[in-house]
Amino acid sequence: MRNGFEIWDAHCHVYPEKIAARAVAGTDAFYSTVAAGRGTIPDLIAAGTACGVDKFVVQSVATTPKQVASINRFIAEAVAAAPEQLIGLGTIHPAAEDIAADVRDLAALGLHGIKIHPDIQGYRIDDPLFFPAYALCEKLDLPILMHTGDSRYDYSNPNRLLPVLQKFPHLRVVGAHFGGWSIWEEAAEKLAGIPNLWVDCSSTMPFMKGGNKKERVENLIRKYGVDRVLFGTDYPMWSHRQELDFFFELDLTDEDRRAILSENAKKVYGSPKKVLKKEESVI
Repeated sequence: MRNGFEIWDAHCHVYPEKIAARAVAGTDAFYSTVAAGRGTIPDLIAAGTACGVDKFVVQSVATTPKQVASINRFIAEAVAAAPEQLIGLGTIHPAAEDIAADVRDLAALGLHGIKIHPDIQGYRIDDPLFFPAYALCEKLDLPILMHTGDSRYDYSNPNRLLPVLQKFPHLRVVGAHFGGWSIWEEAAEKLAGIPNLWVDCSSTMPFMKGGNKKERVENLIRKYGVDRVLFGTDYPMWSHRQELDFFFELDLTDEDRRAILSENAKKVYGSPKKVLKKEESVI
């Protein structure tokens, strides 16, 4: 806890020790950043708990179909080793031979949702290859954390996200980075008020250029609504201390802070999900 608030970091990337340095370097190269953390689970827990974080939503992204099973096992094993501190999200890849089977497998592992990163995976959010996974997640009530937004590409911007939210109205989606990394205000104008969309605040303030960052973030929170925003750091990219210091400077009520720091994440990720039997229909 910090300042009397329970804190969930709802956006954390973690990797096995043997590949963590390489994985973190790849993300740094993609975004021209220098990571604050090592990308390992011990480092995450040590850094976060030192700053008052109580729970971490952990995930990793498959860049090829063959990585899916091993990543999901790694995340499930990590959660099993630290169940009081970690909640795990699985991964899928749109080029998989049977993407619905991958969703069933990660649900059977007890993972509480899915993370996709269309920009790194190189597939648009509204590519029909994803649709069997979206349909099954809708049926299983598995939320999907999506990287959203990038002014450099057209994989995850609002024009790609909106058709998914409309086609799958009961699919719960968390749009990372206020629904549109690097195009924050544009995304909020187009996405705010959609009933099956939440957003997280990760990787926003450090990238914002121009204007009053504090005021801009407060406006984004008001636009989406405090009941739709989750706190996240995008570990290992940013320091928990710096992200929390910035958050506590925002002009929010204690009720607002409580919602964003933990209560909204509990509602999205905190409940056990239904496991669909293999013979049940996906659609």
